[in-house]
Amino acid sequence: MGTGNSQTRTGWVTVPDAQIYWEATGEPSGIPVLYLHGGPGGSLGQGGYRRWHDPSRFLTVGMDQRGCGKSVPTAQDDLGHLSANTTQALIEDIEAVRVHLGIEQWIVTGVSWGSTLALAYALEHPARVLGIALVAVTTSSRAEIQWITEDVGRIFPEAWTVFVSAAAAEPGERLVEAYARHLAGLDRDDARRAALAWDQWESTHISLDPNWHPGPLFGDERERMTFALLVTHYWANDGFLTNGRQIIPRIHQLNGIQGHLIHGRRDISGPVATAWALHQQWESSRLIIVEHEGHGGASSMVALTKAVQEIAANL
Repeated sequence: MGTGNSQTRTGWVTVPDAQIYWEATGEPSGIPVLYLHGGPGGSLGQGGYRRWHDPSRFLTVGMDQRGCGKSVPTAQDDLGHLSANTTQALIEDIEAVRVHLGIEQWIVTGVSWGSTLALAYALEHPARVLGIALVAVTTSSRAEIQWITEDVGRIFPEAWTVFVSAAAAEPGERLVEAYARHLAGLDRDDARRAALAWDQWESTHISLDPNWHPGPLFGDERERMTFALLVTHYWANDGFLTNGRQIIPRIHQLNGIQGHLIHGRRDISGPVATAWALHQQWESSRLIIVEHEGHGGASSMVALTKAVQEIAANL
């Protein structure tokens, strides 16, 4: 299924329990570049990523991940299948899009959570990967989730106190687990309150980013609900990357694949320590620290464009 012209095509791929939206921009015979968006629970948005790579040389492919964006059904409308929305399912969805588009290999890129998914995909299907370029690097480890939901509260104690109160956690329950429970519960008014509290916390811990603008992360309630539901679902389950699936202990398996790790020095939500740890064990990787940026930004995207060009030049 697809619509559009030689420059831009869009469509959906049917997979178990969902239809995955995709779009392909640029030269159909060009070097394929996959873009994986952030979240979990984000989307391709307005499609700004399409401008990062020369359309006469590259075929840029984007997809809205399962349960969000233009993929259907939206997670909050399909709570019965929420447990099937896992990193492993997303990897299978990526493969379904690849096969549908007739792509043998591609350069894999991702931003924030998209970098976790890119690495998880590459570790499962290294033969399909020409190179990897990531911005705002994460691996969704327990330590990273602990930092962003609890430890960073030492920097924002006022907002964190409100965040803790709204969680109404049960004894022994992590904050992210409490939010996941509220957001996936049958009481949708309770879920809306949890989504708003989650949004307020997200908006707080990114507030030291040089590119930060005051205001909620999501103005649209449905987008806010989808994002909060999926991000807490994934984070409460350590990104579904446990029991030998953790990324950093396996990253040496990607030695020989070109990797570019682009990270802002001022990223307080996801400190550069993760990108550094990956770089130390991934011999064919390059670490690019953007000193003046936080969790992504214009300079990081310029670096991403250059990284893809370098990968392509070395093929």
